[in-house]
Amino acid sequence: MKVSCSSVSKLLEKYFDHEVTDEERSFVEGHLTDCLTCQNALRSMEEFRDLIKAPVEEAVEKEDFQWVWQRIKRGIQPKERLTWWGTLQSWLDLSPLFRKRILIPAAVAIAILILITAPILFKKSPSPPGLSVVEYVESSTHNVMIYESEKGKVTVIWLFESLEEESSTS
Repeated sequence: MKVSCSSVSKLLEKYFDHEVTDEERSFVEGHLTDCLTCQNALRSMEEFRDLIKAPVEEAVEKEDFQWVWQRIKRGIQPKERLTWWGTLQSWLDLSPLFRKRILIPAAVAIAILILITAPILFKKSPSPPGLSVVEYVESSTHNVMIYESEKGKVTVIWLFESLEEESSTS
């Protein structure tokens, strides 16, 4: 490699990328006419570019970028604000759930579980009776029993006749 090759090798990549000044371009082109080593280096860069460029171009030709642009447009364009009714409908819309077949068995399992556990959860347990007071008073003529319930504030009074009066009336 000549002395000028070392200075050209620094400019060769810039020359390949078309980033050199007019002076540098004329210097590199003048050197390339005489130097096979630098010509081979430039040819290697071109082959490498073609090696990379060909599969990328094939993939670009096969790819449909329409969906990409649609997503970009949706992201850029301001979204229309739904009315409260539209928002409620979108929240209650279950159709996306039923599109996936796995969600249907899961929903059925949850419904069965709710039906089984609902009676257990909402079963009324008997409440303990409220506090109550019973008083019994005896007298020579009548016996009285008074029952008072605090919960319902109910008072019941029983009058019992004496046994002697019951036997004389019968």
